[in-house]
Amino acid sequence: MSRYVLPLSVLGTVVGGAVLLKDFVAGGACPSKATIPGKTVIVTGANTGIGKQTALELAKRGGNIILACRDMEKCEAAAKEIRGETLNHRVNARHLDLASLKSIREFAAKVAEEEEHVHILINNAAVMRCPHWTTEDGFEMQLGVNYLGHFLLTNLLLDKLKASAPSRIINVSSLAHVAGHIDFEDLNWEKRKYDTKAAYCQSKLAVVLSTKELSRRLQGTGVTVNALHPGVARTELGRHTGMHSSAFSSFTLGPIFWLLVKSPQLAAQPSVYLAVAKELEGVSGKYFDVLKEKAPAPEAEDEEVAKRLWAESARLVGLEMSHGSTERGQPLPE
Repeated sequence: MSRYVLPLSVLGTVVGGAVLLKDFVAGGACPSKATIPGKTVIVTGANTGIGKQTALELAKRGGNIILACRDMEKCEAAAKEIRGETLNHRVNARHLDLASLKSIREFAAKVAEEEEHVHILINNAAVMRCPHWTTEDGFEMQLGVNYLGHFLLTNLLLDKLKASAPSRIINVSSLAHVAGHIDFEDLNWEKRKYDTKAAYCQSKLAVVLSTKELSRRLQGTGVTVNALHPGVARTELGRHTGMHSSAFSSFTLGPIFWLLVKSPQLAAQPSVYLAVAKELEGVSGKYFDVLKEKAPAPEAEDEEVAKRLWAESARLVGLEMSHGSTERGQPLPE
């Protein structure tokens, strides 16, 4: 039986074209070549996936990188790997459990004490469609980790970020925010039947809303804040979805996933871009779909919802403001 074999040159063209198509669909590399020598960067959830790749890319650009993670064994291993690959020895692991308000306060206090500056904060860590778990403080896990934990962390680091201006806050959200809705009557899923997908979408909508509100509050401070959708990446984040567990999804949807699902390295590029690009200096309160600024969902642009969510979030995490002040007595702009 004869067998037709593609010439290597043709095969290479086909494969190369497929890779280029994948990059085009999924979004390409960070277009900015800017470096950040001496700038201090905090990346949450940096021991794996997008967070780890973000830390690696920014270490290559000369940053002083702090990996903020819950699992210190994995965090130390990631920091060691990044130091080895980049030859940048200013890469360190710090413990941060975003499911614990106590841990967040301890982390922020240590940063305030030990770091002279914080120039870039990347709120990357997340959980996705997990069972109905709660945090140490009783928050629904996805709301607690994806949104409330980062809300508290950001507020506690604002003084340091302002003192380091120009500085940037990058909030990793998701395209899933378009399916989200903020239910002020039951933010914490205590009254309704738990819907893990809806809870995830609500948490990511909250991230975009708080980005808008914080940007308004930070006007004139030299601190910018933007949110982004990194694209769909093949990481541990999707471990609770069952997306790749069935034979059907692996065989039938495999080619589609290959085209649309990014590597963590590619999915890290939007965070890197928002962190370093000189053309984004002064840009704040925006939502980026991968590398392009786009309008978020209509609810994400509702100023009244954003203000109400901010006030409720501050109350929940113990930053309840009387006369516009935080628990530390530092005024927050209104």
